[in-house]
This record gives sequence, C-alpha cells and structure tokens, in this order.
Amino acid sequence: MYALIDGNNFYVSCERVFRPSLAGQPVIVLSNNDGCAIARSNEAKALGIAMGAPWFQIQQKLPDAGVVALSANFTLYGDMSNRMMAIAAGLGPEQEIYSIDESFIDLSAMGGDLVARSHRVRERILQWIGIPCGIGIGSTKTLAKLANHIAKTADRKPGSYPAELGRVCNLSALPQSDLDAVLAATELGEVWGIGRRIGAQLREAGLSSVLDVVRLDPAMVRGRWSVVLERTVRELQGQACVGFEDVAPAKKEIACTRSFGHPVTQLKELIEAVSQFASRAAEKLRAQGSHAAQVLAFIHTSPFRRQDKQYSRSVTVPLRRPTADTSLIVQAAVAAVKAAFKPGFNYSKAGVMLLDLQAGSVHQGELAFDEEGTDRSALMATVDRLNDRFGRGAVALASTGQSDGQRGWRMKQSLKTPEYTTRWADVPRVLA
Repeated sequence: MYALIDGNNFYVSCERVFRPSLAGQPVIVLSNNDGCAIARSNEAKALGIAMGAPWFQIQQKLPDAGVVALSANFTLYGDMSNRMMAIAAGLGPEQEIYSIDESFIDLSAMGGDLVARSHRVRERILQWIGIPCGIGIGSTKTLAKLANHIAKTADRKPGSYPAELGRVCNLSALPQSDLDAVLAATELGEVWGIGRRIGAQLREAGLSSVLDVVRLDPAMVRGRWSVVLERTVRELQGQACVGFEDVAPAKKEIACTRSFGHPVTQLKELIEAVSQFASRAAEKLRAQGSHAAQVLAFIHTSPFRRQDKQYSRSVTVPLRRPTADTSLIVQAAVAAVKAAFKPGFNYSKAGVMLLDLQAGSVHQGELAFDEEGTDRSALMATVDRLNDRFGRGAVALASTGQSDGQRGWRMKQSLKTPEYTTRWADVPRVLA
C-alpha cells in the first residue's frame, strides 16, 4: 500500500505563505529570465493560461485580468520542500521523495484508518508550513498517483468526483462498483506513464477512460505497444511493478545550464558562466558520490532572435581519470568553451554536462608532480560544507568572476521575491 503526497500548485503556494494577499488572485511563476509560466494558481488556470505560455503573450491577451507574475525563487521552494517532506515522512516508515513537491510513502506496515491518518498529516503540513496538499492512496504507486489526482480534482472542482474523495482519496477502500465509476470518469491521459503519444494511440484504438485501460489484457498490450505500457496496465490492475526507492538512484548524467539575461558576446563572460555552471555540476556530482570521466560544454545563440546570426556548438573533453574535483572539471569546461567560441555572435545560453559517471575513483599519481593524481576530496568536502553553511558561491574558483550581483550575464529575475527562510536579511519581521 502506497500514499502519494503532492503540494498543490507548489511554487505558487510557497509564495502565498509569505504573501497572503495573493490568495484568490491569478498567480503565475515564471521560468528563467522571466520567460514563460512554469506554475499557475487555480485562478490562473481558470483564465486559460497554459503551462509554458510566454509572459509577454499573457500580458497581451489578459491586460485587465490582474495576473500577478513572479520570478522563480528556487532557493525558497527548495527549503519549503525540505520542510514539507520532513512532515510528510510522519505518515509512514519509508519515504521516497519523487520530486520537489511529491513524496511516496510506503504504508504496507501501517494499520488503522489510513484516510484519517492522512487527513491529520495533511492538516499538520497546512498548519505548520502553510502548504495545501492532496494525498492519494493505492495498492501500487501508479494507483496512488492516480488517487492523488482524484483527491486534488475533487477538492478543486466540486461535482467532478464524490466530495468524500476530496483532499484524501483511498482507491483501495472503495467498493468495486464505486471504483469502476471513478475510473470511468477519469480520462486516460491522467495516468502516470501514459504520455501524449501513447495516449493518442489508445484513443485511436477506441479507449477513453482509465477504466478502459484497466480492462486491457497485459499480454496484448505488450505485443501491440510496449512492456512499459504493460507495466502501467498491471499497476492499474493492482499488481505492483514499480519498486519503492527510499534512496534516489544516482543520475547517469548531471547538467547545469542557464539562459543569459542579455546576449553575451565576449569569451571572458562565457568562461565565467561556464565556470560557475561546472562548479555547480561538480557539487551535484559529489553529493551522489560519483566521478565524471568526460565534461561537455555548449554555447548557442537564440533561435528566437531571427535578426541575429545563428551558431551552436558543443565540445566534449575527456578527463585523464574520473574525478569529482571542481578545479579539474572547471578546467575541462573552460577548455571546451574556448574551443567552441566564435566571435561575432550574440550568445543566449550555455551549459555544462558531466558524462560517463562512475561510482568512486582511483587516486593514483603517475608522476611526482601529477596534480590530477592528488586526492583533494577532503578539500572539496570542506568547500561544500562552507557553501552549504554560508550560501552557494561563498567559496568559488576565481574563474567564476565577480559576485552574482555584478555578473552581467546573470539571469533576469526582476520579479523575484525574498528568500524568506534561508537568508537572514529576508526573514519577515512582525511589527507590534
């Protein structure tokens, strides 16, 4: 038995915790450089604002709708996520954090009234940190995720499902006739694992609801479509096929990419940007205990600036031995961007990818003065601890350039709210 706890419109909800005046207003959170909507309140969804809609188009189409746009504040969202997950862990003995706002809980060893227990945890999250959430319960992870969708929809759209399924929905507790009615009322595209392409194929085959998918023969699904869809069908039928991971698996690739706040034309600025991206990627690499054998850096112009000459190139630099040392990774990334750079172009984006990741590495110097063979893991661990304590970038390589406030290539975030929970200067003050 599994539960899925999911924060409602999480980014928007985080902003509303510290700005209660936003409650009831159409609010959107914008992507890097304040480009397009990556989160929407229910009021914004009701206006027809689509996920990924460009902000300038929203302004043109809805000039009088009172839409409030905010720059993404990922530092705030990450901290609020940690707080929410810590409370959510009280629902059961094992937890799998699936995303910044979603968490699976293994309820197999839990007895008693799971719905009542879930309501208490949900109310605790709302009271302690102010984030509304929905909880879905099912005998498999796919059913738990589907139940979460039903719980949130029943709460947001009265009449779409029975009211008692709102906020917390336990599909396993429903009588078969009621379960069939709920599944028949749910569009098949809401199933975790059925994407746009497979969904279109299923509709062409005459299926429309989740109940239609549940009634498929898994062996036929495997032969006609794929083993992945077969697994989804079996999960919907109550047969667990997706394992529980209380520790997230190590990533096979790590990337750090950013769009620039304005076009970059100088190699010096590109080196600063790529150095910072490579440093951040190296931190992520060490966090999962891996080492990289190759470093890829890319730069490109904006395809949306048709008046500009277009150019795009990536360069991969193999390392002499796998490493998690920031200085060696940055060195390779800088060499790559120098090889990729061509003057005379307006660059809009750059990024670094760490490839061929391996668990652990052998530190063996081939020559007496072989710097790459020096084990500096203790130094890297110290740097990570300092940056964790004093803020990202507190300790950085000189090639990353000046502080964030002085970097000309930094992202445009003109609508960003304070980092209320992680920066002393931004902590809200209550005046008597």
